[in-house]
Amino acid sequence: MAHLHRSTLFDTHTHLAVDRFDEDRPEVLERARQRGVREMLVVGYDLASSAAALSLVQREMGLYAAVGIQPHYAQQVQPQDLEQLLQLAQQPGVVALGEIGLDYYRDRAPRSSQRQLFREQLALAKELGLPVVIHSREASRDLLEDLLEAGQGVRGVMHCFSGSLEQAQDFMALGFYISLAGPVTYPRAEDAWQVAREVPLERLLIETDCPWLPPQAHRGQRNEPAYLVETAARIAELRGIDLEQLAEATTGNARSLFLQGGS
Repeated sequence: MAHLHRSTLFDTHTHLAVDRFDEDRPEVLERARQRGVREMLVVGYDLASSAAALSLVQREMGLYAAVGIQPHYAQQVQPQDLEQLLQLAQQPGVVALGEIGLDYYRDRAPRSSQRQLFREQLALAKELGLPVVIHSREASRDLLEDLLEAGQGVRGVMHCFSGSLEQAQDFMALGFYISLAGPVTYPRAEDAWQVAREVPLERLLIETDCPWLPPQAHRGQRNEPAYLVETAARIAELRGIDLEQLAEATTGNARSLFLQGGS
């Protein structure tokens, strides 16, 4: 089992506020900290989960919140919801707007509604000076178009990146970070391995997306931040560097994006 001795890790995408952690959240946090995962971003996907994320991070050291409305809910969004999101986004502890984006895989909302909601939230992020956490499934072309249209001042991360190296390069050209999760540990995950090897270290972030997408050794179980070490170890192995070096770089990147107002 991989261990960190000097460095710490930053889990840049968790859903620690969901009910699957209600029975043992303090123990989950303790296990993470014991393994060196000392900072975690707790991400919302609608107004209720965003408010829950904010409530959690205001009670815990080393936790930060992202608030946003995922594309699945695009058809139900009312103007007052965006007003409420603006209020949430200005609360202490909020460091990003997310997760937001486009999902043409599940297609739970009309694509036109998804794009409208995405553009509105990009505008909100620019107005507030917050980075964005982007969810993209089979929608890279439209997503890139919307990001280009939004123009200067939009920065952020492609969360749980599942595209090709070429797509990663397109997003990096706009100044975005690429975040890898548990699937990089799966057998036959050649695209993810290539991305893990080739993305410049200064553009790389890591995450669990817990409680989903556990690394290979925990398939079928609830994922949790402690398992981030295994994903980090696999990426370090693919790159031919040691775990400490990967941890230091990705934690520095996460702090730069979320905590220092720069990319």
